[in-house]
Amino acid sequence: MDRASARTGRRTGRPDLSAAHRTARARGETLDQVLDRNLAELLQELRVAITGVQVLFAFLLGLAFTQRFAELDDLQLTVYTVTLLATALATVVLIAPVSFHRLVFRRRRKAVLIAVADRLLLVGLALLVLAISTGVLLILDVVLGRTAGVVGGALVLLIGVLTWYGLPLWVRWDDSGVQPDPDDDEGRPAD
Repeated sequence: MDRASARTGRRTGRPDLSAAHRTARARGETLDQVLDRNLAELLQELRVAITGVQVLFAFLLGLAFTQRFAELDDLQLTVYTVTLLATALATVVLIAPVSFHRLVFRRRRKAVLIAVADRLLLVGLALLVLAISTGVLLILDVVLGRTAGVVGGALVLLIGVLTWYGLPLWVRWDDSGVQPDPDDDEGRPAD
């Protein structure tokens, strides 16, 4: 499939399966085997992310009912609110593939499910890194002071963005050590 038809396929709601077909050829798998493997890997990644967001969300929900919560200043309440909302949104976005799967179950839409769940996972992780870093900001601000909170929160955000997005994107774009698939018109390696 050329780039123009891939773009057209995206506009019509049909997933571009050319990468999955290249992967299947390169790995000696059928398209269904590739999709099944991709879905299993995606579900495992979602399990890891959801566990982290659940722990943070439970902590934040309980925090509002402690005696010390009433002592928070306006900035701390704002940071708490941002953290709570980012965590709630991350929870919703990371759980969304479950509902999506249920609604398209047995409709032969696995490729669409994988494409949508992949995007939702990336958005959910972005919300989660925001929630974690603002949570660190809040806790360190209360325990050690504003400067420590800002430095700690910024450091966690920076490390999170670099390791969760920067490093993978750098590796993705730096293909100097990867031999391309000879059948791949775009020169990208199969997954």
